[in-house]
Amino acid sequence: MKHLAAYLLLGLAGNTSPSASNIKEVLDSVGIEADDERLDKLLSELKGKDLQELISEGSNKLASVPSGGGGGGGGGGGGGAAPAAGGAAAASDEAKPAEKKEEEAEESDEDMGFGLFD
Repeated sequence: MKHLAAYLLLGLAGNTSPSASNIKEVLDSVGIEADDERLDKLLSELKGKDLQELISEGSNKLASVPSGGGGGGGGGGGGGAAPAAGGAAAASDEAKPAEKKEEEAEESDEDMGFGLFD
């Protein structure tokens, strides 16, 4: 992934065909050692390909992948979970004001009833 990131950075900078030494230079500048085997594999797979086309193709492929959401709650069993979650949220909300009251009490105890210039 680090090799690809360096390749893409070089592409954004205008280098349409980064070499292994270019990528190593970018990685070295941030203290990362390049893996020659992975770097060679990446360069061989990207050789002669246009970055913009690859990004467009990848975006189209990702758009067709289902990504959660949708679907029903699973009938009657799903309905019981909502109130429980709501109850837990309400309980955590109740705990927050109690914490604030404790903090306020601690702050008022800090001055021990007298001020700096009293």
